[in-house]
Amino acid sequence: MNQHAQAQQHALMWFRQDLRLNDNQALSAACDWVREQNSIHGSGGNDDLRQGAKLKAIFIATPKQWQRHDVAPIQLDFIERHVNLLALELADLGIEFELIELDTFDEIPYFLSIYCQENGIARVFAGSEPEINEQRRDNACLKVGVPLLLTNEHCLLAPGSVLNLSGDMYRVFTPFSRKWREIACQRAIIPLSKPSPVSTPIPDPSQFRFIRSNHCSSEHWAAGEVAAREMLTSFIEQKVQDYKQDRDYPALDGTSSISPYLAIGVLSPRQCIAALLERYPEALVDDTSQGRAWLNELVWREFYRHLLVAFPELSMSRNFNRLADNIRWRNDETEFRAWCEGKTGYPIVDAAMRQLNQIGWMHNRLRMVVASFLTKHLLIDWRWGERYFRQHLIDGDLAANNGGWQWSAGCGCDAQPYFRIFNPINQSEKFDPDGSFIRHYLPELASWGIKRLHQPNLLPFHKNSELSLFDMPTESDYPVAIVEHSKARERALEVLGVLKKA
Repeated sequence: MNQHAQAQQHALMWFRQDLRLNDNQALSAACDWVREQNSIHGSGGNDDLRQGAKLKAIFIATPKQWQRHDVAPIQLDFIERHVNLLALELADLGIEFELIELDTFDEIPYFLSIYCQENGIARVFAGSEPEINEQRRDNACLKVGVPLLLTNEHCLLAPGSVLNLSGDMYRVFTPFSRKWREIACQRAIIPLSKPSPVSTPIPDPSQFRFIRSNHCSSEHWAAGEVAAREMLTSFIEQKVQDYKQDRDYPALDGTSSISPYLAIGVLSPRQCIAALLERYPEALVDDTSQGRAWLNELVWREFYRHLLVAFPELSMSRNFNRLADNIRWRNDETEFRAWCEGKTGYPIVDAAMRQLNQIGWMHNRLRMVVASFLTKHLLIDWRWGERYFRQHLIDGDLAANNGGWQWSAGCGCDAQPYFRIFNPINQSEKFDPDGSFIRHYLPELASWGIKRLHQPNLLPFHKNSELSLFDMPTESDYPVAIVEHSKARERALEVLGVLKKA
């Protein structure tokens, strides 16, 4: 053991889902602690700082754990790019960065306990995370003596702070959002600035590369805090005023597109809300504010993350509504594969799935459409779809993904009723009226007229036939519809009737 390191009282910043310097409470606290130690021990100028308390930073890559969690290759590439940018920026602050590779979370507690001893680490700073395995990992670190200090920053309001009159977590979004806004109004929502240097700059580190079996480029998305904040600012200045009416139309560039940055913490929810309130200060209190619609989306994000902490079983792929345990899912693997590949014969569904497969992202309205189609038209377990999304989304986030899928399937918290079954034909006609989105992702249908473009590619179903995949070719080689809507709806109402409240 390095005796000099043992004698020192250094700090460690453990980056996780918070890959940013601005408005990072854990990083700011770590920098403040180091400065305080150096002040106490008389280390003032740059020469003294070289000998005083130091701050190191780490990111722990866990490839086998990522595989267990079905983290998408495109999201891992996005994380890797941001880890490298982060390392360069930290060097300017005099903070040495190290990438550590361990297989799983199970190895982290013992590793960190030894690491802290060998490097004279007296404090480890990190941001808390809501998922159950992440919380178990942190508890295990504390049990073996890792001096871990956690900050709550994955939400604006920490889980457990927005409760009903009985002191319980809300199970309905509307009263939760009302209470959330009431509390938020009493807070100063001011993002923290990037910390000033804690030591003299150090040489730029070499490029870091994760160990992973599959690679998928995220170059479609600009990397870095500056790019993310520019996207946020542009959205608020140019699009928020029309967000309520434009957000449901996938052919329009009407959404913020910042979800990939929120998912890995390049942007914080506080930065987003503060930026919105700077332009629309009345959004928290005025239902008619032009900023309210997007604020509600941010509050939905908080709602799902609060639920994940209040009900840890959600991280274990369990139904929120336990009546759903009685659903007899069909789980036809051939039909599931057709859904995954965008070959259901329903153009709006297939275009949406091809968007996901091609760019690692899907418009939110379409996420609801394809989820409803899988769970209700095909009666395939929502967990199959949730996992496929996690394996492909650049903005993969367990809380939002789980919440959205259970909402669509009718078994989640404050979910849509089981008998509300999206009609993909109506959804297509309403939200892609000129068919431009469909034609973009299904170029083989470019010659189809607008009326036909919204319809499933139906061949006559024999009155005695089962609802099953048809392999008969058509003039465009576009697949024949996998099910007929009205019959699928009747079947879904019968099977999902177990969700009917007594």
